[in-house]
Amino acid sequence: MPKVSKNRAKVDSAVDQTRKYTIDEAVALVKKAKFAKFDETVDLAVRLGVNPKHADQMVRGALVLPHGTGQTVRVLVFAKGEKEREAREAGADFAGSDDMVAKVSEGFMDFDRVIATPDMMGAVGKLGRVLGPRGLMPNPKVGTVTFDVASAVREAKGGKIEYRVEKAGIVHARIGKSSFTEQALAENANALINQLVRAKPSTAKGTYLRSITVSSTMGPGVKVDTGVYMGKTEEA
Repeated sequence: MPKVSKNRAKVDSAVDQTRKYTIDEAVALVKKAKFAKFDETVDLAVRLGVNPKHADQMVRGALVLPHGTGQTVRVLVFAKGEKEREAREAGADFAGSDDMVAKVSEGFMDFDRVIATPDMMGAVGKLGRVLGPRGLMPNPKVGTVTFDVASAVREAKGGKIEYRVEKAGIVHARIGKSSFTEQALAENANALINQLVRAKPSTAKGTYLRSITVSSTMGPGVKVDTGVYMGKTEEA
């Protein structure tokens, strides 16, 4: 077995793995357990009672977290003419049309979010093999295919996250940094959980919120009591 460092052993012992905490208690423990010298990312993992293999049980969407993610997001916009200008004025790091499509196809990948106007999707679609595996392909379901590029850029820069249930039925998402206040982390977590509750597929049966875990980059996972949300997700 790999040797566990003294710091890791100390923070692991601070978390009772047999207990489920409130979201406020969980984020407080995550902050307390921090021992890395850098500002760790705080993530939320929610296991849902859905089968993503069925299209009608796919849970996917986006939302702007109340306190952002703490991440500097580099935004690329595929747009022409006036829309390209609007994107740049709104704060897009990169913007262009066919020239930008060619640049990305040649290997340019210095961006974290991609937005495109509907009239550019014919050309952008050719980048599917490049953008798709990285989760960067624009999609109207999450608001990244739109003519309102200015709002989309501002949202991306302001802390908008995209979420999508994985094959194992788990949604992973960043909810901030360990330097955030406990209140900010808790409010971000609740915003995402409540969004997932609202997105429950009508075909999903039984327990919807199977488990919720909060963790930082280097810290242990802290289990959250789903009971406070259960009434919103379970059928009578």
